[in-house]
This record gives sequence, C-alpha cells and structure tokens, in this order.
Amino acid sequence: MVFKRLLGALGVGGPTVDTVLDPAPVRPGGTLTGQVHLVGGKADFDVERITLELVARVEAEHQGGESEGVVAFDRFTVGGGFRLAEGEQRSVPFSVTLPWETPVTELHGQSLGVVLGVRTELSVAGAKDKGDLDQLTVAPLPVQEAVLEALGGLGFGFRSADLEYGRIGGTGQRLPFYQEIELVPSPRYAQQVSEIELTFLANPGGMEVVLEADKRGGFLSPGHEALTRFTVSHEGVEHQDWPAIVDGWMRQLVEHRASYGSPVGYGSPLGHGSPAAFGPGGHGHGGHHHDGHRSGPGMGTAVAAGAAGLAAGVVGGMVAGEVVDEVGDFFEGDEEEEG
Repeated sequence: MVFKRLLGALGVGGPTVDTVLDPAPVRPGGTLTGQVHLVGGKADFDVERITLELVARVEAEHQGGESEGVVAFDRFTVGGGFRLAEGEQRSVPFSVTLPWETPVTELHGQSLGVVLGVRTELSVAGAKDKGDLDQLTVAPLPVQEAVLEALGGLGFGFRSADLEYGRIGGTGQRLPFYQEIELVPSPRYAQQVSEIELTFLANPGGMEVVLEADKRGGFLSPGHEALTRFTVSHEGVEHQDWPAIVDGWMRQLVEHRASYGSPVGYGSPLGHGSPAAFGPGGHGHGGHHHDGHRSGPGMGTAVAAGAAGLAAGVVGGMVAGEVVDEVGDFFEGDEEEEG
C-alpha cells in the first residue's frame, strides 16, 4: 500500500518519494530492507535527511473511556546530504533493525488485525514532509510461533489482537505499548476463566511471556484478573515439549489464585505465586500487575475466529475483509491527519 504525494511543504513542483519494502518476511529484532525512490521536482533540491519512522495504531485507556492514536516507536536516518537534480530519479537502499518488541501482525500468512506502518519523512531545504506510508508485516519469532501452535494444539482459540498503550509492571518492557492477544480458553479451563490475554516481550536473550486470566465471577463476587509471567529462551526451540510447557503455564495461571482459599471460578485477591520451572523452556513468576491497564474489547475484536485453535489455520476463521478495512482505515486516516 503505497501513497505517492507531493511534498506539500514545498508546494507544487517539489520532489516525490515512494518507499518500497522488500517482500521477505521480517521478524521482531530482524532486519527490514527496501528502497526509497525519489523523483526530482521542477528545480534542484538539497535533500538533508531521509528518515524512516515505525508507527502503530494503538489503543489508550483513560478516565473518559478508550481512544485510538498513531504512536511512533522507532526512527532511522537512512540517507541524505545530497542534491537531487531537477527530474532526477534516485533510489536509496536501506537496512534497519526492528525493535525486539515489535508486534506480530500475522501467523501463517493470516493477519491478526494489528496494523503497523513505515512512514518516510524527507527533509529538503529546511522543510519536512511525511511523504509516504507503507504497511509493515511482521511474522512471529520461532519461539512465539511455538507457543501459539502449542496453544492451538491444546484447544485454545484466537479471539482478537490489539496494541495497548502503557506498561506491564515487573517486566523488562521497553516500548510505550504492548501487544495483547486475546484467547478463548480450551474446554479444560473454560469453567475457571472466560478469557486469557497473552503478551510477548522479546529481547536479544529470550522472551517474557505474560499471561492474564479474566476470571469468571462468582454468585456475588465480580470477576477479576490474575497475571503470571514466564521466561523462555530463543535457543533450542525445536527441542522443547511446548504443549507440556504451555499447559504448565496455564495450570499455574489458574491455580495461582485458587491457592488463596477461594473456590475455583470465584473472585479473590491477586497473590504472588512461587517461581516454578516448566521444562527447560520456562520459568514462572506470579503476581505482576499491569500499570494502569484495564481489560477491554480491542480494535481487533471484530476480527475473530472461533475456538478452532491457533495452529495451521489458527486464524482461518477470520474475516479477511474486516482485516483489510482495518488496514485501509489506518492508512487513510493517517493521510487525512497529515493533509
């Protein structure tokens, strides 16, 4: 999805910019490559800087309710310091490294409903213009894919995915927002929890997996959330028994609160669970709270699959048209904001 636009700050006759991302799949912490194509205007221009900005459509919760906005989460200068002659065509190749916490936008080629973009900004003769905006597609890391496939195999279903502004306390989170993947519990846990929210916080050494359970409320007791956190390594992913590891996580998530004397399925205070290991891949820590986080329906809620599982068609039940609309709204809305 490419928008070629004249540099409004320079008026008619300015250069045009068109960024083309290479089609190879990119993963969190991986390398994004492509080219910025420039076409000179009706005069010579000095190009001071070409900047790429990673942007995301993010939800923010506040006292007045919930709102959405575009958040920039990284910037790279990829060129500049040259004169672009009248009518000259020039391509500037680039190679930049995505943050490790970059959200995942697809699984097995199916969109999760999360929208990211790469915005190109051209600084010419003291004027700046955001001249191009392109959709960014991010595939999961091997360890993320392994966890999602294990969840699917255990009977958990994909409900939606969105990006939430804020931080999760007790984690090493670096970006100002986090990705939340909402899951329908498997039949085994359906009586104890109504929904499970999954967040991946990757880093060069491994990944934190944050799981949050929306509890089913009791007769006179409102439901509440319990949260646990686990760490896994990027190494040896293919040698782990992921279904056993992930099922261990889920057991701790559910038992975490039950150990405080409340019958399963009824609300009780969030406690601090004991660290526990689940095979070579995971270590659990309980009782970490979201900072200012409150659960709510996300922008991807309409993009839903039944509880058919997360692997091999995990999102096969998703309505592709709605995903396309979501993407289109993001880019068209951004164009309107700029123009």
